[in-house]
Amino acid sequence: MVLMEHGARVRVAATAAEARGEIEREAPDVLVCDIGLPNEDGYELIRKVRSLVGTRGATVPAVALTAYATPTDHAKALAAGYQKHLAKPVEPSELLAALAVLLGRS
Repeated sequence: MVLMEHGARVRVAATAAEARGEIEREAPDVLVCDIGLPNEDGYELIRKVRSLVGTRGATVPAVALTAYATPTDHAKALAAGYQKHLAKPVEPSELLAALAVLLGRS
């Protein structure tokens, strides 16, 4: 809701497989993803997105937005391929600022 209220076009996927399908159809400007997804977690999703050939998947800016908030979780998200790790609950202004930086609009 926060992103839409600020003019973003948002596509939602309930699973990693749905997200990959969306990304393969049209790469987003930025990916915001939970880590705790059913069947396949967000770590596996970003690894697969980064391996997509012929799409922007390899370079799309990505944020892990998750309740997994330890320093180990932070490091694991970055190692998997996310550029930013935000712990839930996140303040809307913090999310917007992180996205602006990733998109070069800070």
